[in-house]
Amino acid sequence: MIEKVRNHITDLTRDEERIGDLKARFGWKAFVTNATATRLSLADAVWCDRHEYRIERIFNQLKSRLHIAPMFVSREDQIQGLTYLLTLGVRVLTVMEFTLRRSLQKDQATLPGLHPENRHKGSDKPTAERVLKAFSKVTLTIIKDTAGREVDRWLTPLSSVQQAILRRLGLEASLYQQLEILNTRKGLSE
Repeated sequence: MIEKVRNHITDLTRDEERIGDLKARFGWKAFVTNATATRLSLADAVWCDRHEYRIERIFNQLKSRLHIAPMFVSREDQIQGLTYLLTLGVRVLTVMEFTLRRSLQKDQATLPGLHPENRHKGSDKPTAERVLKAFSKVTLTIIKDTAGREVDRWLTPLSSVQQAILRRLGLEASLYQQLEILNTRKGLSE
């Protein structure tokens, strides 16, 4: 049995009281902080909140570009662990961006080579995503003999852009090169 129903609106009335309540709250935003008024004024709190987009942007990157959105957890400890892990990731990415941008700003410099569409284009505000992409071609090759013992290691050499990034982050290239402990390079050229 198929039944078609059609409704006609014959009268509209505005709920002025409800509309007035909603209008009274439009444009208001609550700010909560544990900072004292002498340390952080209301204007400074608003400014900080308006520039807080970076954290939201990084969470968005974690969910959309790193494809963690379909991760389902059900137990309380799993939810808590995943939240801690994501928060740690956001902190690392945020500190990396902040340190790199501060170094570039201090030297009034730009970092070229982060834009795949134009390798010569410099950036004074590189994103963590572009910085990590600059290291995406790094490989560590471990060669083992038939007994499973390590014979040799070979690490992709750092490009000038990668070296500049590490230097601006206050990291030594030797930290990277320590991954290549047993490299003699003789077996790879043969």
